Amino acid sequence: MPSAPDEAQAGGTTGTADCPSCSGGKEFRFILSQDISLPLSFRVNRFVPGRTLLIERSAPVLFVECTLYIDGVQFGLSTNTRLKSLGSPYCWNELVTLSAKYRDLTPFSHLAFTVWDVSSGEDNIYIVGGTTISLFNSKNQLKTGRLRLRVWPNKMADGSLSTSTPGKVPKTKREEIERLEREYGANLHTSVPLSLVDISKNKLVIACDPEIGQINPSEHKHSVLAWSWARGVNDREMKPSSVDRKLIQTILKYPPTRTLNVDEKQLLWKFRFYLTSEKKALVKFLLSVEWSDIQEAKQAVALIPRWESIDVADALGLLSPVFQNEEVRAYAVGVLERANDEELQCYLLQLVQGLRFERSDRSHLAHFLLCQITNLLAFFAVVELHDPSHARRYLCTYEMLEDAIMRSVHREEDGFLVWQSLIEQAELTAQLRSIMNELSNVKHDAQTKGKILEQLFSGIFSELKNFSEPIPSPLAPTVLLDGIVPEESLVFKSANYPLCLAFSTVNGGTSKMIFKKGDNLRKDQLVIQIISLMDRLLKSDNLDLHLTPYQVLATGLEEGLVEFIPSISVAKIIQKTGSIKSYLQKCNPDEDGPFGITAQCLETFIKSCAGYSVITYILGIGDRHLDNLLLQDDGRLFHVDFSYMLGEQPHRFAPPSPPMKLCKEMVEAMGGTESEYYARFKSYCCEAYNILRKSSNLILNLFYLMTGSNIESITDKGTSKLQQNFRLDLGDEDAIHFLQGLINESISAFFPQVVETIHQWAQSRR
Repeated sequence: MPSAPDEAQAGGTTGTADCPSCSGGKEFRFILSQDISLPLSFRVNRFVPGRTLLIERSAPVLFVECTLYIDGVQFGLSTNTRLKSLGSPYCWNELVTLSAKYRDLTPFSHLAFTVWDVSSGEDNIYIVGGTTISLFNSKNQLKTGRLRLRVWPNKMADGSLSTSTPGKVPKTKREEIERLEREYGANLHTSVPLSLVDISKNKLVIACDPEIGQINPSEHKHSVLAWSWARGVNDREMKPSSVDRKLIQTILKYPPTRTLNVDEKQLLWKFRFYLTSEKKALVKFLLSVEWSDIQEAKQAVALIPRWESIDVADALGLLSPVFQNEEVRAYAVGVLERANDEELQCYLLQLVQGLRFERSDRSHLAHFLLCQITNLLAFFAVVELHDPSHARRYLCTYEMLEDAIMRSVHREEDGFLVWQSLIEQAELTAQLRSIMNELSNVKHDAQTKGKILEQLFSGIFSELKNFSEPIPSPLAPTVLLDGIVPEESLVFKSANYPLCLAFSTVNGGTSKMIFKKGDNLRKDQLVIQIISLMDRLLKSDNLDLHLTPYQVLATGLEEGLVEFIPSISVAKIIQKTGSIKSYLQKCNPDEDGPFGITAQCLETFIKSCAGYSVITYILGIGDRHLDNLLLQDDGRLFHVDFSYMLGEQPHRFAPPSPPMKLCKEMVEAMGGTESEYYARFKSYCCEAYNILRKSSNLILNLFYLMTGSNIESITDKGTSKLQQNFRLDLGDEDAIHFLQGLINESISAFFPQVVETIHQWAQSRR
């Protein structure tokens, strides 16, 4: 446990203030930290591991790495304590002095402590645990005295603003053991002795030098001085040479996930005044700024208003975790305020995730979101409450939303009624969850579960047949639901037996939706959102591929609602009619049309096949089979169930699937690989691919904002796969040749046929 810094007794400017709550006009004295030039110091006392923390380590040799973080960025070098190997508790009682001074600290300063075990040698250093403590309390007073910190097992100390290794756990998250610790004190913290086995032979002991691998102070100072000299150029009229211009244009074409090297950063900083007329250069310039240098950060922020206004795609990039500066993030929010509501709805999911990277709960982004679509924002915030590391942030957002609605911020509607409708929607999903729990206790097939569902609607859930007041549909708030129609509701034959529920509406119609439990619908929600965005991008370029971006809403970590689209799976079509072509002939007959199908229907089918083939390739959608390819009567084909994305596969050791999800049944419906309709299909694929490549930065930024969402697919490897699928290194002509090669490769693939056979066998047993 480290001791907090002692109160400063000398140096700096002192002051006095009256305490209004104290009788007799008492005074208290204070010293501003900015006036104290003393180095930051504290004492590391001891470390008491838990019962199982070091149980597998025969003879631990520990040291503590101490690091200072200011505004989420490491400040100066880390300092290590001496080695300790005498057993628990590990006592150092060592005074640690850092290079930073008290005057360098900000209210967002943290000390990070990582406990390391080097008993296995320098090549196999073991992380025992880590913890982080803020140096200032909620009143911006420097913490003093003896502190006891919680150590998070097997984690390095996280010095970011929203740390994942807090030394002080919020009261709502403390467990029973901490109550007992407070009640019984030291009696609960007696050391647990380790059993040591004496072996009668000499051991080769490796002494590890903890300074190995650290930055050489002399080299670091030299590089800082060289950097400062190069950054000191302040010529506002300086223009790049032709060589430098080419280099700058190359840098501006980099994807947003690429890290700039030192030379590239120097180049952008050197010609920063020249680049203010190039809106695409702002994000790259801000990436070149050394934000730990206060003066440089001030210069960069002052330059932002002079820059050509950036697009929404670049503004989304400024809300990523890379940019912590509040002025930069506020500027990004200002750009978003100029976008229309329809466009913002395409990005709302990512903007809610962006709250994770804000410094405070009541940020510019949070206030901006309160003015957006309340229905979706409420559900998005509730889902994020399940994430322990950011639950407090989203609880604050939810409370701010409630307060904003109840204060009738939206003047055209009564605030109380709006909030009441959100509560009713939440209660409806809770009742649907209870129904799923009842059905999960019954080990029968889908048909039997369907009969039990009818009994539930006639029994304990009979009130769902007629709502006391109409409830807005969570998927489409403008549609008012009257109640469930049991006769038209059923249980699907699938792994988790989802419910297909029919609701009567106030206008006399029917609205169908699917309730799923046991699937991570946040993935489906993200994929459908991206498909909707891509559909918008294609249509803005005059290419309508007749996509079907149905509605998906996650209401929990493993549950949610899906819009029901009347359709039939390709697997059932082949089972009943023998081929897709026969089905289209039956639904849209035309003796004079191609293959006896109306020309419009065949064109719709070809376009939708092309659209989903390209999109599922770009997003790396896995686990494709004929049961999650659906076809509507008018020829629209679409995909469902996106549990595997960004290159994921359902089986770890399965052979790689073909790059494009194109089955032979689809090609046969187009007349085969030699037909003009198949050639048209390939043409649509290539055109769509190049259109979407032009918006690659927007799509990459949206996925980058999702990196903190705890969706297992969204990793550095996954986003790298997404970037790779765009092939940004190719021109449009080369990209066309590349995609045509992928189509040919996918058509001749054998493995999907094997997978489809296995899947159909598994389905028949359900």
